[in-house]
Amino acid sequence: MVGKVSERVLAREGLERTDNGMKQTSWPDVPPINQKNYYTDYMKRDDQILSLRLQAEANRDRLVQNAKDRDRALNNTNGDVTLPVDDLQGEDGGPSSSYMDPSKIIVIHPGSQNLRLGFASDALPKTIPMVLATKYPQTESEMYEALPRRKFEERGMDQQHGEEWSKKYQKACNDLKVDMRQNKRKVLPNSKDLVVNFNRRTEPEIISQHNDPLQVEWTDVSTLEDGGSESAVFIGHQAQRVPDDSNPKFKLWRPIQNGWLNENEYPTQAHLFNDLETLLDRAFRWELGLKKSTEWKQYSCVIIIPDLYDKKYVEQLLHLCIEWFEFSRVAFIQESMAATFGAGYTQACVVDCGAQKTSIACVEDGLCIEDSRINLKFGGWDVTETFIKMMLYDNFPYQEINLRRRYDFLLAEELKIKYCTLSQANISVQNYDFHLRAPNQPTRKYMFKCYDEVILAPMGFYDPSIFDNSHKLDKRRHLIDRSYNAYDVDMPDDPTSAAQLAILAHIQPSVTQTTIPASSFTGAPGEMGMATPSKERSNPFNFLGHNNNASATPGTSKAPSPAPDAGVSTPVPAPYMFGASSRDLNGSPAPSARNGGTPAPNGSFLLPTTSFDNNPTSNQPLQRTAKDLATERDSVLPVAPLDIAIMTSIQNAAKGDEKKVRELLGSIMVVGGGAKIPHFAPFLEERLRARRPDLQDKILVSRSAREMDEQVVVWKGASVFAKLATNDSWITGGEYKVLGSRCVYHKVLWQY
Repeated sequence: MVGKVSERVLAREGLERTDNGMKQTSWPDVPPINQKNYYTDYMKRDDQILSLRLQAEANRDRLVQNAKDRDRALNNTNGDVTLPVDDLQGEDGGPSSSYMDPSKIIVIHPGSQNLRLGFASDALPKTIPMVLATKYPQTESEMYEALPRRKFEERGMDQQHGEEWSKKYQKACNDLKVDMRQNKRKVLPNSKDLVVNFNRRTEPEIISQHNDPLQVEWTDVSTLEDGGSESAVFIGHQAQRVPDDSNPKFKLWRPIQNGWLNENEYPTQAHLFNDLETLLDRAFRWELGLKKSTEWKQYSCVIIIPDLYDKKYVEQLLHLCIEWFEFSRVAFIQESMAATFGAGYTQACVVDCGAQKTSIACVEDGLCIEDSRINLKFGGWDVTETFIKMMLYDNFPYQEINLRRRYDFLLAEELKIKYCTLSQANISVQNYDFHLRAPNQPTRKYMFKCYDEVILAPMGFYDPSIFDNSHKLDKRRHLIDRSYNAYDVDMPDDPTSAAQLAILAHIQPSVTQTTIPASSFTGAPGEMGMATPSKERSNPFNFLGHNNNASATPGTSKAPSPAPDAGVSTPVPAPYMFGASSRDLNGSPAPSARNGGTPAPNGSFLLPTTSFDNNPTSNQPLQRTAKDLATERDSVLPVAPLDIAIMTSIQNAAKGDEKKVRELLGSIMVVGGGAKIPHFAPFLEERLRARRPDLQDKILVSRSAREMDEQVVVWKGASVFAKLATNDSWITGGEYKVLGSRCVYHKVLWQY
């Protein structure tokens, strides 16, 4: 046995163990994760989110700039002037600047007929007609056929206006007589004859210009030659008052029609976008007094967009405000949300009757319920055109009226505002007069009588077939394609809703079918290949169960459903359309009339989906892509009676909750210029009570709160939204340069 060697011997031989403090490896030691106390700060700090990080950096930069400006001002005044410190600290102790100054925030509400804009600090907006006039070889009255459309070469009124429309008009007149008699109203049997005979023999009275105290001041186009580039176009009221016989000739351009960008009248996309930019630019300079574009960097902008919008339209407005106008920040708000802000409601069904579109949406807790949104393509402009058409049918003395002419359009709007009503108490044969003031012509005074035209025209809201809807879809998607998903280029990305889909399916049921049945299908029920919905909106509303579907187990059976074969999935319930007939919506049964239509129709339809299984047979239905479905939906004009559309919107918002149905029916708010027709809200309330007699005492239709003008409620709500101290929906120029239009996804308050 070898004895133990002493340490002295080891040290002498160089074998002593020493520790120099070096690790075995330079790789860091990673301690194991404690699963009982696991924590990470990924995406939990503000500096990890780009938008919040940029906001903090902007606040810091403003603090630095304010300090520099303060020091510079103190040096220039030699310390004699005491400067306020309000700019350095806000109410919450944080940085404050012109960003929170309402006078530095511009609120814009573009529409089909009017543009409303102003500063957030203003009590009311400035209203400008959404039109601009530029030099052109022809005027719009020379380029397009006359409105209302009629055949001037025919002699009889039925032939001029079309026999189909004439029958609808006569039926509406007879129905009104029956209704008035039921309401104990006095109806003269020869009322129509009195009107027609008087109007036929009426001759105008000529009034010289020096005897007309209300002569219209027409736009002097000679200022165009002397005004330079700033006066290259006329906008708003000036454009509408350019004489039709001016030299040189001018044409009116309307960038927005029917709630969409106007692709019908514009030859190119560049021309359309340029006119939209020019109109907004001139409005800022002439109406808001922002003459120098260098000052615009100090201003922010809030833009009001429709509830059902085109993403290309939103992105174009964002591009204009950030890149062209160089505003510091931009925010978006939907019309229904803005209306509730303006009226002070937390929950409401907002009915916005515009000039050329009527939108309906239910708002709860300040946010729009997605599946309740409906956009109908008729409005106050259709009432004006139909009112003139009905009076022309009854031998209106001014038979040459053409709404394409500027002075005739202004006259028609004046007549509608003065005489149209929805109160049966005001329906009688009455004698009226109007003055026709045309440029370079003496004033003509006409006497005329009218009877039921004043109520039948606005009643078109409840029977849209009386309107002229034949050209509203002309050249749709001709210049601007729909938006597609960034990750799936064949998947349409524009917002949809179950309520809007129900309206379209009521008109054309095939818009909900993603399969085309094979001509010789002999398989058993349930064998038809049905695909799983993907990348589409949530299922449309359905009150009843799915027991009536062809591929499901009968409701009386106690056996479980068999497992689906390959390629077969659960069918999607049909969209709910209030009051749909039994033949509508893929043959589904109609709602019960006893309870006002509460039950939803049964039946199934398929949304854009994945492909069938890989073994196609001759009996298998053909698959329709999401793009095909979107194309077909774009080819259907969404029109429906207003009361039916409101009930459809509310039922899709409530999703079977009867309590929420009662709450929404009790908080219906009508806004927009179309709602200014006298007795509009009470008439709508009567129609809704007839639809739901079981909830008569719950239904309430109100106008805007605080006796505010219905036309400006939406703008006023957006100005309130702009002044909120805590608002994370602002999009800055830096964010737009980094992310482009994708920043809208992260900023808006709703699901974009």
